Amino acid sequence: MSELISNRATWRDYIDMCKPRVVLLMLLCAVVGMFLATPGMVPMATLTLGLLGIGLVAGSAAVVNHLADAHIDARMARTQNRPVATGRVSQNQAMVFSAVTGITGMAILWFGVNPLTAWLNLASWVGYGLIYTFYLKRATPQNIVIGGLFGAAPPLFGWTAVTNSVDAGGLLLVLIIFAWTPPHFWALALDRKEEYAKVGVPMLPVTHGDVFTRLHILLYTIILVIASILPFLIGMSGLIYLAAALALGAGFLYWAIVLVRNTNPAAPMETFKYSILYLALLFVALLVDHYLMASQVMPGPIYTFEAIAG
Repeated sequence: MSELISNRATWRDYIDMCKPRVVLLMLLCAVVGMFLATPGMVPMATLTLGLLGIGLVAGSAAVVNHLADAHIDARMARTQNRPVATGRVSQNQAMVFSAVTGITGMAILWFGVNPLTAWLNLASWVGYGLIYTFYLKRATPQNIVIGGLFGAAPPLFGWTAVTNSVDAGGLLLVLIIFAWTPPHFWALALDRKEEYAKVGVPMLPVTHGDVFTRLHILLYTIILVIASILPFLIGMSGLIYLAAALALGAGFLYWAIVLVRNTNPAAPMETFKYSILYLALLFVALLVDHYLMASQVMPGPIYTFEAIAG
């Protein structure tokens, strides 16, 4: 009887399926996108409904990932206790939960924010939940690079929630996360290389080896640092953000170089942990700079492609 009780799903299992730590980081990026899209304050209704809708749609896509990878998760130490992998949550229960959260999130965004933001979230859901999870992840070692575009969109969601338009400022924030994703995830893949090989997932360290992966982490980190200073170069942020971007980038470069030198066995996980801190602090710095250096931040039109080209 006690074993049956222990195998029953709890509300925590449903929360875990939504990957709350990942979603929280996404919501932080979405918040920054919202506030950078306006020189003033974001309307409270847009802020609350936007974050709720974005969070629910993202959580729904994460549940699909649990469903698709249940047989893989059960064979990997990092994921073997996930609710669907252990059977605490059945496939049908997970599908219903994903449908309810996804549809609810889409309805909130469509009716409470704007249809553009809803459509973009749907595209991201399809990209991550279906294209990446069911195809890219198993098809190519560039899965993270290509699929990273779907996970890089939250700041654009926040931007469009406020402006109801896709502007260069929001796309630049997407670029930063897009460049961040490969070194972030490849660092974890280095640490879990044997597990990925065991379940047949063609992560870069599995298909091309550690040396190749470490070099590419360094190259993408350099690209990330360059991308991170673009907000300052186009007048979207000021000196406070620039200083933070350079300092945080130096830290990321340090760990990337440690990885290339391969003298620290703990470096892959330390790099992975630092990458999470890096992204969170970088976007917080964008937000702080936006209000403390308001005189250096030009509103609205300067972030459009036409203004930058001009």
